[in-house]
Amino acid sequence: MPDSKITMTSSRPYLVRAFNEWILDNDCTPYIVVDAGVQGVQVPTEHVANGQIVLNISPGAVRGLVIGNGALEFSARFGGVPMQVFIPLQAVMAVYAKENGEGMVFGSEPGSPDPEGPGSKDGDSAGDGGQNGDRPSGRPTLKVVK
Repeated sequence: MPDSKITMTSSRPYLVRAFNEWILDNDCTPYIVVDAGVQGVQVPTEHVANGQIVLNISPGAVRGLVIGNGALEFSARFGGVPMQVFIPLQAVMAVYAKENGEGMVFGSEPGSPDPEGPGSKDGDSAGDGGQNGDRPSGRPTLKVVK
């Protein structure tokens, strides 16, 4: 085996695409949990609670869903108001089926920015504008919204 270390890209975009397809193939509704505090996230702020937002990404709820390798984007209506939503994939905390909660909660990946920034008080969290003080500590939690 060669001495050089192979750097892999993030697996999160591939997993989000796969879980979305799997959930739809099983006639369920795909939802994502998003860390709204991650830089670059463009979501309706009036629907953010505890720094997170839960979004229905089913074909009936959104238009033009694109799950790229760097971001997830679509257009949707919130309270009748159209909006273009943009979510860097490191901000996606979970993807699950509304009907039964089946899905995946994401942790941090080697080589990708950690949205929570635990353990890096003088590192990555310095550029977040001090928002970490307002966030709950520990691992993200998944809440089923009915």
